[in-house]
Amino acid sequence: MSRKHPIISITGSSGAGTTSVKRTFEQIFRREKVEAAYIEGDAFHRYNRAEMRARMSQEAERGNKHFSHFSPETNLFEELEAVFKSYGETGAGMTRYYVHDHEEAALHRCDPGTFTDWRPLPENSDLLFYEGLHGAVVTEHVNVAQHADLKIGVVPVINLEWIQKLHRDRSARGYSTEAVTDTILRRMPDYVNYICPQFAETDINFQRVPTVDTSNPFIARWIPTPDESMVVIRLKNPRGIDFPYLLSMIPNSFMSRANSIVIHGSKLDLAMQLILTPLILQLIDRKRRA
Repeated sequence: MSRKHPIISITGSSGAGTTSVKRTFEQIFRREKVEAAYIEGDAFHRYNRAEMRARMSQEAERGNKHFSHFSPETNLFEELEAVFKSYGETGAGMTRYYVHDHEEAALHRCDPGTFTDWRPLPENSDLLFYEGLHGAVVTEHVNVAQHADLKIGVVPVINLEWIQKLHRDRSARGYSTEAVTDTILRRMPDYVNYICPQFAETDINFQRVPTVDTSNPFIARWIPTPDESMVVIRLKNPRGIDFPYLLSMIPNSFMSRANSIVIHGSKLDLAMQLILTPLILQLIDRKRRA
């Protein structure tokens, strides 16, 4: 953690909705004139798309049915912790970009499924913003969580997470339902060991809970909308949070526990603006006083 060079980390599984949360942060940054340096978790995968497919085939031949993007073997955890540490100490670090599709390939002049070269983070940024799978990961060898000043977990209930992943991978990536299901099953041990534990490290968790039947996510035709959802917001340390003010500003919200507020799904952006803006401004004020 760093007073002079703060780090905000958004962590969540594939299909959890971290990209939507990132857009809300970007809105706050623009409004409050905060200059953020950005890191994407995909940049710290160990293998490009072709290499990962080859490794998966090799592991499957060895009988390993659970080789996945969630594990330490397939990610550069040490390098991720190093850039967090470096930024916290100096406001500088190195990152790269993973090229997902042809549109991004044209922008970065790299083939889809590959990485750009490593490059320095922009100079004179106000803070570092990470969004990806492992923003609060802790293992026997690395502790990324200790370096982040504000850690946010995006954690829809598991059936909703699967529905969102199924719809995204089928519509945007052209995968079959069977292929996405195989991916979910292959990732499950690493999901339990390396994704779930992060949400005990996060400062705030946003968990969307559908109010419609999602009992079989593999046949769901639509993703439940915000109007068909509630969101549970859990704050690890609620000290300094003005819950009466939040309850008065967010219609139909209520407290489910002393550190948890429940809101209608359509009010998530409002709740994030109300909760996160003061926390971001506190980081910036602390930076300027350092």
